[in-house]
Amino acid sequence: MSLPAFSAPRGGAVTGRRGHPGAALAAALLGFFVITLDALVVNVALPAIRTDLGGGITGLQWVVDGYTLMFAALLLSAGSLSDRVGARRAFGLGLVVFVAASAACGLAPNLPSLIGARLVQGAGAAAMMPTSLALIREAYTDPVKRGRAVALWAVGGAVASAAGPVAGGAATLISWRVIFFINLPIGALALVLLAFAALSPSRRVPFDAVGQISAVLAMGALTFAAIEAGSAGFTAPQVWAATLLTLAAAIVFVRAQACGRHPMVPLVLLRHRAVVIACGAGFAFMAAFYGMVFVFSIYLQQQRGLSALATGLAFVPMTVLSAFINPLSARAAERYGPRVPIVCGMFLMTGGLLLLALVLAGTPTWALALLMLPVGMGGPLAMPPTTALLVNSVPAQQTGTASGVFNTSRQLGGALAVAVFGALIADQAHFLPGLRLSLLLAALATLTAGAAGLYLRPASAGPRNGEATGIPAPASPPLPEARREKETSR
Repeated sequence: MSLPAFSAPRGGAVTGRRGHPGAALAAALLGFFVITLDALVVNVALPAIRTDLGGGITGLQWVVDGYTLMFAALLLSAGSLSDRVGARRAFGLGLVVFVAASAACGLAPNLPSLIGARLVQGAGAAAMMPTSLALIREAYTDPVKRGRAVALWAVGGAVASAAGPVAGGAATLISWRVIFFINLPIGALALVLLAFAALSPSRRVPFDAVGQISAVLAMGALTFAAIEAGSAGFTAPQVWAATLLTLAAAIVFVRAQACGRHPMVPLVLLRHRAVVIACGAGFAFMAAFYGMVFVFSIYLQQQRGLSALATGLAFVPMTVLSAFINPLSARAAERYGPRVPIVCGMFLMTGGLLLLALVLAGTPTWALALLMLPVGMGGPLAMPPTTALLVNSVPAQQTGTASGVFNTSRQLGGALAVAVFGALIADQAHFLPGLRLSLLLAALATLTAGAAGLYLRPASAGPRNGEATGIPAPASPPLPEARREKETSR
């Protein structure tokens, strides 16, 4: 399949066949599936990777965060890339990079090679994530059908979440390398489906080099500081240097977005309540869910002596339940608006995390698996309405950019959780206190997001475009003369 097949005419016009909306949705769903699967499947395999390639807790953190960090840092430009070259072409390019990097991960001869391939994998995932939502936005013009399509898209992540831990544990029985080769046939199928999707419009969007470089520096330095603090201590010179670099790069980024001619994150997006709340909820969800999976994957294997497969099975009740909750959350949002499922979901996660923190020591593994259920229910209940709220809260031409901002907040939450929680459990003598503190921090994040969700207006629940954030809905096109006369006569 040649890459020009993913392109669209310049200037926003689309010519040729209309394509099949179902093909676009299926390709987007599979893309989201492999992105989510790759994050969870790696967590369970971390001890096996360390046994084979060496490295301590710091190395394991970079195996996870190398992917997540590049994912988060490039998502901002990836949203603009979607608008610039068209969602279809950008998604296809990202998918090719992701699949090739997955093969490189599976063939990695040492830990630095694996981390390097994970960085490239994260770059491919960054191009895929916002463009997958943009594909859905283009394929479904009706807000109700779009909301249901987004819910089905979220099912891809839910199924990956359910299958990830078990697939990782089972694959590790053969070799941890198998977990990366799983992406190859799935990616090939997604590319075939993408060929039947409609061509995407494109528009000329300048590249914000200062913003992108400063974003990468800020996120990378912040993650480095958190990871190094666990091994070298919070007062280590490299930790302070990385912290200062984070602050300096963040200041440059904000100034570039406020004063630059072509910011990749238009600050006007952040002036709307629904967009800010959606980004906060995405950050909290990823910090809580993926942070918890990371620390418990290590805890169950290193502290309790479980095998990789048994560890994966411990996550099954939570992840399987999440797969069933995802489709129901869209119906709840249609009936009650996004505020109810978002708030309830975040508070459910808070309760589950607090229970896990309080009863951790001496609790049987099967009981821990059951105590994870509120976390497994809360996240899937909140995330599909959160995503649909974001998509319906911005004009169609800014969907790619807004999706990049939203998913950057999500991935940054996951990266910081792995970095901070990993630092807290790095000292084996204080592993359990560090694990408890990690869960309490995650609970604080979800509690804050749930409280912020209370400020969503009930009117933002409806599928009518623009109501949620005060962005005016597009004006209706003028009626043809004959139809206008007919309407007037009525």
